[in-house]
Amino acid sequence: MTFVIKVVKVLNIIILTILICFVDLGGLIRGEGAPLMSIERIIYDNFQNDPFINELDINDETKGAYEILKWAYQTYENDIVYSCSFGAESMVLIDLISQIKPDAQIVFLDTDLHFQETYDLIDRVKDKYPQLRIKMKKPELTLEEQGEKYNPALWKNDPNQCCYIRKIKPLEDVLSGAVAWISGLRRAQSPTRAHTNFINKDERFKSIKVCPLIYWTEEEVWSYIRDKDLPYNELHDQNYPSIGCIPCTSPVFDSNDSRAGRWSNSSKTECGLHVADKP
Repeated sequence: MTFVIKVVKVLNIIILTILICFVDLGGLIRGEGAPLMSIERIIYDNFQNDPFINELDINDETKGAYEILKWAYQTYENDIVYSCSFGAESMVLIDLISQIKPDAQIVFLDTDLHFQETYDLIDRVKDKYPQLRIKMKKPELTLEEQGEKYNPALWKNDPNQCCYIRKIKPLEDVLSGAVAWISGLRRAQSPTRAHTNFINKDERFKSIKVCPLIYWTEEEVWSYIRDKDLPYNELHDQNYPSIGCIPCTSPVFDSNDSRAGRWSNSSKTECGLHVADKP
């Protein structure tokens, strides 16, 4: 009888060990186990390369986005900020972030030149995700002060300078207290974004830029929004594929470019947040 009891105990230990190994292996396969979470804290000064770009499984539902966000918030905790434009990609990221860190810090660069539909969307997001800490970051200069100091229509005469004053400098202030920030860049958006990685050394802000959606297509972004019944900017239904400030955003009727309509009739393609050089 004693022998039988010993055998049963040994078998139980073996079964338990197998189960533990199986669970651990499942975590590794999904990118949830040690390899992902054991990646050390990456900062601007020690950045070498993106450790996830060739290792993460991008065939899951979120193409690696959920795993990257989970790693980012576990690694940086309160030292990471999401700079949110409240575009279509933003709705996907907000929903994913809320599942990982419901009280995440989100910053909206309020230039005082946004569409009313954008402000209305922010209110709807606040209602849907009440725990999120959404900060409306304004520039140091009001539009009147900017007009007096530079030009009443600076966005037309010197759009780079206007973007610097109303978007880049405010984000510099925000990131001065953060190690990393999150962006909704996708590789398919434009040639200037085609080589974006999950983890990037951001020379512009001397920080780490985390881009979870690099492998998403525009169709996948909108499928996620519709499947989850997420709020979005109503201007998207009025032929605005990309929405920024009123003077620099136009509806588009004859292009499949998701960035079309921004700075029309100009060589400018980026506001400056995602390029290294200052205007």
